[in-house]
Amino acid sequence: MAKKILIASGEASGDLHGSFLIKALKRLEPALTVKGMGGEKMRAAGLEGVDSTPLSVVGIVEVLEKFPKIRRAFARLKTLLDRERFDCVVLIDYPDFNLRLAKEAKKRGIPVIYYISPQVWAWRKKRVKEIARTVDKMLVVFPFELPIYSDEGVDVEYVGHPLADLAVCDMTKAQARQFLGIGPEATCVALLPGSRNSEVRRHLEPMVRAAQIIEQRLGLKIVTLLPAADGIEDGLLSELLKDLREKVKIVRGRLYESLRASDAAVVASGTATLQTALIGTPMVIVYRVSAITYLIGRLLIDVEHIGMPNIVAGRRVVPELIQYELTPENIAGELLGILTDRKRRDSMREALGGIRQALGGHGAAEKAAAAIYTTLGGRVSDIKEGGALA
Repeated sequence: MAKKILIASGEASGDLHGSFLIKALKRLEPALTVKGMGGEKMRAAGLEGVDSTPLSVVGIVEVLEKFPKIRRAFARLKTLLDRERFDCVVLIDYPDFNLRLAKEAKKRGIPVIYYISPQVWAWRKKRVKEIARTVDKMLVVFPFELPIYSDEGVDVEYVGHPLADLAVCDMTKAQARQFLGIGPEATCVALLPGSRNSEVRRHLEPMVRAAQIIEQRLGLKIVTLLPAADGIEDGLLSELLKDLREKVKIVRGRLYESLRASDAAVVASGTATLQTALIGTPMVIVYRVSAITYLIGRLLIDVEHIGMPNIVAGRRVVPELIQYELTPENIAGELLGILTDRKRRDSMREALGGIRQALGGHGAAEKAAAAIYTTLGGRVSDIKEGGALA
């Protein structure tokens, strides 16, 4: 009998990785049924159930504002667990929601597999013990996460980071510029303000103002690329840019070409920082949340760096401007250091070059799918051509 899996994700990055996981699982078993919660990409890959798009949020205050929608989504998934018989539950990141869902699955005797670990190494480290009680298999994407779980007796497997397969651009810098209509000698900066509307509202204007400051100081025109995330509407960008609209070239669906074409980037902390690192573009990492969220976060978060490239490298290879440090002047100062100092630029590129190797090479989604399939009692070696079990 074909397997039935419930998969739950609540963020744009999880939706992306979940879509590739679903495709990899369906290559192993085409008749697989996948229900649960995800965004546009997971639903396009075959998931049925709750749309996670309205639930994507960062910050304590911000979560409270969306709590009624989050609670309704959780109730729908609980109902789904009661009504249907699932072979396992696969959770993707989104920890506060998904760890509660893990408990509900455990109560019902359903095996729980977690793909892309909560950032227990950064904050709320005691969650590892909770995870050990509720998660049957943990699939991690960073090698330094392995001992965190194995030391607590969790069945853990390192599968590599899925972005290593996705963050690829076959074009040279010259080819990318020609493709995007940018002159070969132009100074080009990419702006990645985030994948959520709230992030774009906080980050976009100071990014654009920083480009203006650089223009004034260098005495030349800066080409400013905005590879906008799929979920960010043109109307919001027009509202935020207003009189700055002519200063920005909005590019849709060409993130990696935009990064390849750029001399430097300003990137909101999150998945995009790893994408930028994998392309090798020197960057400045920025982030801002509400004042209350920031104050609480300072008490809870126990990491030296906030940017994933710095965390993976184990040292500060990329500058970070967080909360009150995030000003147009500070962004411009860091960008000018990158654009005008070849030695600093080359040193950053060299450090970023080690990120891909640290993320485990290619095939993360396939490795994760194989681990899930094996946990359910299947043997990948028994798969015939076309996906059926021998």
